[in-house]
Amino acid sequence: MLRFLTAGESHGRCLVGILEGIPAGLRLDKNDIDQELALRQKGYGRGPRMKIEKDKVEILSGLRRAKTIGSPIALLIRNNDFKINKLPAVLHPRPGHADLAGCLKYDSKDIRDVLERASARETAMRVAIGAICKGFLREFKIALVNHVLRIGQAWAHTERLNFEQIRQRVAHSVLSCADKTAENRMITEIDKAQAQGDSLGGVFAVMAINLPVGLGSYVHWDRRLDGVISGALMSIPAIKGVEIGSGFLGAFQSGSQVQDAIFYNQAKSFYRRTNYAGGLEGGVTNGEPLVVRCAMKPIATLRSPLPSVNIKSKRLAKAAVERADVCAVPAASIVGEAVVSFCLAQAFLEKFGGDSLAETKRNHQGYVKQIKTF
Repeated sequence: MLRFLTAGESHGRCLVGILEGIPAGLRLDKNDIDQELALRQKGYGRGPRMKIEKDKVEILSGLRRAKTIGSPIALLIRNNDFKINKLPAVLHPRPGHADLAGCLKYDSKDIRDVLERASARETAMRVAIGAICKGFLREFKIALVNHVLRIGQAWAHTERLNFEQIRQRVAHSVLSCADKTAENRMITEIDKAQAQGDSLGGVFAVMAINLPVGLGSYVHWDRRLDGVISGALMSIPAIKGVEIGSGFLGAFQSGSQVQDAIFYNQAKSFYRRTNYAGGLEGGVTNGEPLVVRCAMKPIATLRSPLPSVNIKSKRLAKAAVERADVCAVPAASIVGEAVVSFCLAQAFLEKFGGDSLAETKRNHQGYVKQIKTF
């Protein structure tokens, strides 16, 4: 079983992660992980914290001579802004954050105790873990890309772009957007929100290609891969909606418009000419590209704060103002790709097993042969 745990607070000493279940024999390059961490920190509309932190990972265990050995992989990311014990108490809960609910749940009279862990800072470690999973998936030619589709009222039009075109365009975008015209409109939207002391949300997509048929299962509710992926993506701070394939749009169309007709020839075997299902049918991958989109609400911390209540005096007050982004959709897109990478690696190992990479590859090759001769 592939699983992970993280620990650490926003202004604590460090973030820590433990990833267990990666087979032995996978070559890991620290620079690949650091590159993903750097991407998470970029993006127009990010806050001043990104100028302080220069995230680098330290691999503490699970490797020998740059290859995994089958034992848990321990990771550490140090916080340059380590000052948790010096920060003042926070008494005015911010609408949209875990502040008030967290204080009531854990019986804390200082919101600082809640916001330090509820912070999206924790996602840096999930990106590091996801980078390892992406490296594992690459061994089987599975590739992923993330891209921003909407910020505020600005929409990107990428319907006619293929995976490689999106990947290349995103690499040259400050907002991880594959539509340059839309990106310019998004920047204008972000500037406007910043001038007003407001924030913006948006929509991003994650796509994965070359997935084998058969990841996930329909036999139990908790093994359906669409449910696993959706739940993992919803655990990212500020994500309020997830759709796969045609998603919400498909709910307003007839069945004949949203189902993918099945065809066959000897070269391709079974295939589809459309992908309304987004690569998943019955909770199982069907061989088509996985397409997932996430809706992210605007950042809840506002420079022009909303009304709140002092948790001690119970008097009306303005919500607390913490250092925050105006827009973090591009960063959330990076996190989303990392989360999907973990879910796919987990499903892949559940399907093919293997204590070593060589064993997993043998199992995978045998299954691919079986599919081709079906």
